[in-house]
Amino acid sequence: MFVSPMLLHKSDEPFDDSDYIAELKLDGIRLIYSVDSAGKVRMYSRHNNELTAKFPELHSLALPPSTTLDGELIVSDSAGKPDFEAVMSRFQAGAKQAGETPVTFVAFDVIQLEGKRVTSRPLFERKEMLADLVPTDSTQLAKSQFIEGNGVAYYEAVKEQALEGIVLKRKDSRYQVGKRSHDWLKVINYQFADVYVIGYAKKDFGWLLADEDGRYLGVMELGVPAKEKPKVYRAQVTRENDKFAYISPIKCRVKYRNLTKAGLLRLPSFVGWL
Repeated sequence: MFVSPMLLHKSDEPFDDSDYIAELKLDGIRLIYSVDSAGKVRMYSRHNNELTAKFPELHSLALPPSTTLDGELIVSDSAGKPDFEAVMSRFQAGAKQAGETPVTFVAFDVIQLEGKRVTSRPLFERKEMLADLVPTDSTQLAKSQFIEGNGVAYYEAVKEQALEGIVLKRKDSRYQVGKRSHDWLKVINYQFADVYVIGYAKKDFGWLLADEDGRYLGVMELGVPAKEKPKVYRAQVTRENDKFAYISPIKCRVKYRNLTKAGLLRLPSFVGWL
């Protein structure tokens, strides 16, 4: 049974509030894990794409019938940290890489429990239900750990470990199916860099980025205000091809999630000109 997941809003900064819990924002693929009344497992992405056949190692997690969980699908690296590129590679390869690159389903919420919809229950109660469902973590199934309040200290610990960020959730929040709510707030551990815009895509929006040595850093498609775009599009074109126009470098500051294994900026977003 697919259920459209509850979505988050953003917070620029973490905060301390005893009415909230703080948990790690896992860098993976959002997953709705459902067991029907006959015990048959179905897995769905947040966009209602069925993923069941891709992850055979998750077909027998010993969860009760008529139960639906929300969580994140991850692949851990050698240091035990979520590896986004690895989980995406496994997603694309599907079941044939199940032995080589196993995934873990990390559940963080309960939507339905043994036939009863529990979305109207407060989050803290649903966390207790989850703890009963997953009393011991395994390599296939784990539950998201959390702390009460102390969002600032937790975020600082996450930054020290170079993890993606945290999620702050109201303890009394209901599970709002298919809605984006301020009851859940993500705080991303952005990295910042001073780079150069060296060109732009001719069709879809995208600015080409490079470092001061001219090394290519990827394409920026996010966060550019309309009023800042003419600075690039009015610049003199030094060369071009069918896809891109190249200009004299213009320096700017960007924020991004992390460096990919190829050395590119993941999801760079415009901050300002320098």
